[in-house]
Amino acid sequence: MQIPKDVVIQFIRSKIGGPQADQAHQELPDSVDTDRDAGLLSTFGVDPKDLVGAASGGGAAGGLKGKLGL
Repeated sequence: MQIPKDVVIQFIRSKIGGPQADQAHQELPDSVDTDRDAGLLSTFGVDPKDLVGAASGGGAAGGLKGKLGL
């Protein structure tokens, strides 16, 4: 699943905290592919399944579904 970087950063900031989000902002591509970038996401403490769940309305990060236009 393709997710805009700013949405991923918001997820990281809400679940893990600012320092990890700041580092992720520097290292992640503009469009994060949860399959391709799974290893990189894990370095920031993000399980791609949790990110996809939140993005598709799983509620974990509240509001990501609307930002993705889903």
